[in-house]
Amino acid sequence: MKKKKLLFVLNPFSGKGQIKNKLLDIVDIFVKGGYQVTVHTTQCPQDAMKLVEEKAGKYDMVVCSGGDGTLDETVTGMMRREKRIPIGYIPAGSTNDFAGSLKIPKRMEKAAEVAVKGVPFSCDIGSFNGDYFVYIAAFGAFTDVSYATSQELKNRIGHAAYILEGLKRLPSLQSYHMRVEYEDRVIEDDFIYGMVSNSTSAGGFKNITGKDVKLDDGMFEVTLIRMPKNPLELNAIIGSLTSKKENKENTDLIYSFKSDKLKFISEIEIPWTLDGEYGGSHREVEVQNEQGAVQIMVKADAKFLPQSAKEESIGQIV
Repeated sequence: MKKKKLLFVLNPFSGKGQIKNKLLDIVDIFVKGGYQVTVHTTQCPQDAMKLVEEKAGKYDMVVCSGGDGTLDETVTGMMRREKRIPIGYIPAGSTNDFAGSLKIPKRMEKAAEVAVKGVPFSCDIGSFNGDYFVYIAAFGAFTDVSYATSQELKNRIGHAAYILEGLKRLPSLQSYHMRVEYEDRVIEDDFIYGMVSNSTSAGGFKNITGKDVKLDDGMFEVTLIRMPKNPLELNAIIGSLTSKKENKENTDLIYSFKSDKLKFISEIEIPWTLDGEYGGSHREVEVQNEQGAVQIMVKADAKFLPQSAKEESIGQIV
């Protein structure tokens, strides 16, 4: 019987390099799962993207290990292919928002088992002016706050860490005048922040992206924040965003809605981040939801899976 082939792409420096101590165990799990394994350590930015785009056709599955940026590169490479294969993900970064949304285990060996024994979940992917993002495209004041704030501090004092960092930046906050078009509606205002997401968390904060988030419904969760006039308004904004309550505090400073396609038009070039990495500066941005575009391996008993996927389970997760 011919063995299936697996391409394992890993960033050896993600998460303080902890993958180095787990590598043999992970490869052993892949081999026991019936795969012939090729291991590739990323050498430079966009290495994973180029490798997957050019070589994935020779394999039955690609598994990547690293942070959200490594997953972004892997998915982007797969999106650029005509024929796509399933992706397994072993999170090794400091935040790993999307792994949390997919309920992929934090323990690397367990995540490796999910990759080879789980079921493929057809996940929405975002297109962005010809580029791609897995779970978030954002612009404005706080695009780096969550990544600059340590997870330990977030765990200890919750969204207060976010507020403290935001308050420090209030005197230098810049607003961007933008026209946002979606469906048959238009919003024109001065914004300090905008987020188009497909995730249950962003920057390590759960619930910040909204409620009733489904990763395969073809819809984005959109949040646009107007310029606050003082620290109290900024406090209200961040408190509302990071509240754990299902019914979040309403504020006229925040626009929140769902859409599958949007266009952003600004008077100047505005820098964007895609999955936490720099996505270029743009005056016009078109974002579209590519529903179910990529298959990512998840637990066979994941609650968000459609019943048909559960019935087609290709293995039992221990």
